[in-house]
Amino acid sequence: MSPAVVPPVGARIRQARLERGTSLRALAREVGVSASLVSQIETGKSQPSVSTLYAITTALGISVESLFDAREGARAAALPAARGTVPHALAALAADPGRRIGPLAAAGGRETLELDSGVVWERLGRVPGADVDFLLVTYRPGGASSGSGALMRHAGTEYGYLTSGELILTLGFDEYTVRPGDSVCFESTTPHRYRNDGEVPAVGVWFVSGDVQ
Repeated sequence: MSPAVVPPVGARIRQARLERGTSLRALAREVGVSASLVSQIETGKSQPSVSTLYAITTALGISVESLFDAREGARAAALPAARGTVPHALAALAADPGRRIGPLAAAGGRETLELDSGVVWERLGRVPGADVDFLLVTYRPGGASSGSGALMRHAGTEYGYLTSGELILTLGFDEYTVRPGDSVCFESTTPHRYRNDGEVPAVGVWFVSGDVQ
């Protein structure tokens, strides 16, 4: 496990704090950390933990996405999920919750969503009233859950099991290599991203449970 490469969130936190008219000490008191730590985070001398980052963004009334997306800045979270992105695909799969898929979903007849970032999702089944997306996920070589490189988050809890290939999972400020037979699970509200740096497709079975927004 090694630290993930992240954008300069400190400068964006400082900008948001100044726009809100909040002093370093006031923000530190609200978050429950020292003013020195907030200063070090803003100047890039120290990286916040995920919990501290969420506390800071909550106190400032901004989204975590706005810190990670260099192109859109603080407006990112207010925009709807773009077509072809993973959050958009989640919303598309949840659009018809009353339709049953199964009890047997034949290999040649499953719904498939092909994303522009080199990811293919096959819906393996659905039971009306069960708030779970059951997916066969393929990341082609060079494919990623976010084509722009930005981390994402969405409602729900994510469970995955990789059957072939290799994936890099960026989760918060950490990075994991997921190999065949490995499994992952985490709250999907944690900023995260998958990518396939290998030369063969990475394939796995994924469950995403919980409300999809």
